[in-house]
Order: sequence, then C-alpha cells, then structure tokens
Amino acid sequence: MVSRSGLAPAERPLSSDPRADARLRRLAILGATGSIGRSCAQVIAASPGRFAVASVAAGRDGAALARCAIELGADFAAVADPASYSDLKAGLAGARIEAAAGPEAIREAALREADLVISAIVGAAGLEPTFAAVAAGRTVALANKETLVCAGAAVMQTAQCAGAMLLPMDSEHNALFQAIGGREPDTIEMMTITASGGPFREWSAERIAAATREEALAHPNWVMGPKVTIDSAGLMNKGLELIEAHFLFGLPPERLDVVVHPQSIVHGLIAFVDGSLIAGMATPDMRTPIAHCLAYPDRIASGVLPPDLAALGRLTFERADLQRFPALGLAIEALRAGGGAPTALNAANEIAVAAFLDRRIGFGDIARLVGRTISAMRAAGELAAPEDVARALAIHHIAGERTKRLLA
Repeated sequence: MVSRSGLAPAERPLSSDPRADARLRRLAILGATGSIGRSCAQVIAASPGRFAVASVAAGRDGAALARCAIELGADFAAVADPASYSDLKAGLAGARIEAAAGPEAIREAALREADLVISAIVGAAGLEPTFAAVAAGRTVALANKETLVCAGAAVMQTAQCAGAMLLPMDSEHNALFQAIGGREPDTIEMMTITASGGPFREWSAERIAAATREEALAHPNWVMGPKVTIDSAGLMNKGLELIEAHFLFGLPPERLDVVVHPQSIVHGLIAFVDGSLIAGMATPDMRTPIAHCLAYPDRIASGVLPPDLAALGRLTFERADLQRFPALGLAIEALRAGGGAPTALNAANEIAVAAFLDRRIGFGDIARLVGRTISAMRAAGELAAPEDVARALAIHHIAGERTKRLLA
C-alpha cells in the first residue's frame, strides 16, 4: 500500500535480525556501472550475507557491466546498447550469468524476481524500465530524477494502483523522507532542498557563463557522473529535485524551496505548521541514503561516519540566486506551469548538457537553449499534461528534436 505522500509506509516488514529471515533481500540494480551502482556495491559488500543480486543493467559499457555482475554474483546482466553485447559476453566468459542486450533486456532486468529495484539509470532512458517495475508492484529505490520529472503524475498514480513502494535514494529526498516520518503533507508548512552551490557558488554571472567543461566538472563536495555534475554546477539539478519532491511528497510548488548550503551536511529541511523545523543531516556520501533504502525500514552500516558538528564549527545557508543560475529559475517556472513543461525541460536539458560536454556550446548557452525550447513548444501548444508514460516520452522526443534543431 502506498501512503498519501506516495512513499513507503514505515510498517513494511524486514526483520531487524537478519538471522531471523533466512531469505536474502534480492536486488535488481539498474545503472550498476554508474556512481550510484558502484556505491551500492560497496554497501552490499559491507553487509555480507544480507543481500543477493538478481540482475544488473547498464547503458553501453558491456565490459564494465560484466565485471560488476561477477563482483556482485548477479544472475542476469543486461546492456541497453546492442553493440556492447559482445563485450558483455566476453567479460562473462566462464561465469554462469545470463546476458542480454537492448531495451527489452533492460526491462527484463527491472522485472526479475527481486525485493528491491534500484533505479539509477541516468536520464529519460531510466523511465520505461522504472515504470515497468512500478506497474508490477515492486519496491523501487529511486535515484533517477527524470522518472518523476517526465511522468510524475502517471508514475505516482500507477504506484498507487499497483501497490508499489517508492523509496527516494537521492540524498535530498531521502533526508526529507526520513524527516517527514509518518506525518501527512498538510502538516508541512515548507519543504526545503539544499544545494551546495557547486563550483560556481561565488562566481559572477559573466564568469559562470564562460566556464569551461573542466571547471564545471570540478564539484567541491560530490563525486558524480558528468551529466549530473553539470546539472549541479548550474543548479538545474535542484530544479529537477523540486519537481521530483512535488510528486513524491504531494506538496504544491509554493511550499517547496531551495537554499544554498555549501557544507552539504543538511540535505533537506521540513518546517511544520506548529513552527517546528526538522533537518535531515549526513556526511555528503551517497552510501548513506543507499544503505537506508537497501535495508529499509531497518538500519545497516554504510561505511560513512555521521557529521562531527563540533569539528565543522558552523553551517551556513544563503538564498539561491536565480540571476546567476537561470537554469534553476527555468525549472521552477516549469514546476509552476505543470503539464508537459517539466518533461520538455528535462529533454532540452539533456541535449544541451550533452552539447556542452562535447564542447559545442558554452555553459551559459545551456539555460538559454532550454528556455528557447520550452518557449517554442508553449507557442506550438505542445505542452499538454502527459496522461501516461507513452505521451511523456512523446513530449520528451519532441522537445529533444526541437532542441537539436535550435543547436543546428
């Protein structure tokens, strides 16, 4: 059963004593070769005898996926790119692990018999397999922002009907999930996501616009994949997280906020109607929210120490500057507009970030390109609310093609 917030009710069972349950918790890891997948492997290794891996999936690095599958003892490995299948098979030579390639193989990995599906495929590519797991009534640990950004209403409605649980694995949403407990959304005055400010927190707008690829990838606090790191540098990731929080927790846009917190110790704050403020705090290390999701509702060691507040001395907060970080402003506008605007925002941003990473455009062009795409689609009447995942993917495709034409 899904609670009103769309999240897992706290009473779902997992024995606090692993010896009392002889059956291991089986995992399906989508995005196993990325930063989230690698951190999952570390948490799993730190709790021997507690987890088994039913399947692993990745986009195009067949050789890395093979190594991951062998390390985790997976039953099945799937790579999305058929051209990478030969590398996957070669890497699995001698191992008794099934292998397959293509979109249907990723879907099969998501639907293998597992107690928890970890959705960590970057971008809209993670939407269809994640939705398949939700529709099958699975428990899904969500580290893919785009699933809810692109098709939040359809995903949450399907989760409600199928009895699926969604556990937020992003550090911010996981902190908010822990802080909200079993309280209802109408008891919340304001929910706030924190941003580190990235590498450009103190830069001028002109300097940010002219930033190089190397400068944008030099995040001061987190080690992430290139796409997520670029989103973080421009604060687009915080906009996507606001949209995700809107669907996860059932709060309207006016009760969602972002503040810049350079120490990255407080990941989320909830102000309740009685004046209480609860903060979710942790050392900036993805193993903490991963461990919380893997063992939920129990606790296991993540290998991460809690923050030493006395050693830190102070924690600081400041308002996000939408003039210097226009991508965040675009995301907030898309959240308020609703309909297909978040879907188009995500698609345009994926194309723009890829173009920046390929050195085809400047950093300041990312937000400009996204804004032009959304404006063009609004003028053409192409931003109606997607009633299902198929329509969300259609809007995503239209937005991507428009962005490519603008690039050309």
